[in-house]
Amino acid sequence: MIITYYGAEFVKLQFGDTVIGIDPISKDSSYKWGRFSSDIALVSSKHEDFNGVDNLAFGDKTPFIVDGPGEYEVQGISIKGFHSKSAYEGKDRNNTIYFVSLEEMKICHLGALSDTTLGTDAKENLEDIDILFVPIGGEGLLTPEKAYKLCVELEPKIIVPLFAEENDGKNLKAFLKEAGVEGVKPVDKLTLKKKDLEGKDGEIVILSATGS
Repeated sequence: MIITYYGAEFVKLQFGDTVIGIDPISKDSSYKWGRFSSDIALVSSKHEDFNGVDNLAFGDKTPFIVDGPGEYEVQGISIKGFHSKSAYEGKDRNNTIYFVSLEEMKICHLGALSDTTLGTDAKENLEDIDILFVPIGGEGLLTPEKAYKLCVELEPKIIVPLFAEENDGKNLKAFLKEAGVEGVKPVDKLTLKKKDLEGKDGEIVILSATGS
């Protein structure tokens, strides 16, 4: 699997010929948006920073869109969405946490989460996470301190912080300080197989935001 980061919470997961786009940035957003063809689009919150599904459609190829809680099976990929709350940009919003199982790996994307208190359904299902995407700052999102606290509770093998570019990188520095690590250098892409996760325990990977 190849993981690419496009800024804000926009993540691309590619495995073989299948592509999943999570929280695509729309053309109405103030963030720079990227485009690519996707088979599946996951939207955590109905805000222009996260719902640009038009940027994942090309020609006659339109992604299967998941934009709320529930259980889905798409092209052999298991997707579970769990309701949660967001205060993104100072407004109360619904947020969906996504748990995706593919290539024997379990991936969790927390969306625009603002509170570490998760619902019972999410708590019971968010287990054995291989890769966790977590927001670490920005108005109405988890603070770096709360973000890392939740990472400790969820015990993922790999942690990928989102919105790391906010506040001139100060939120990222605070997050790394909470984790007690330093010298983590950004990488352009993350390429993983299941065997690559063996022995990892809360390793932090910083992805550079790219575009297309």
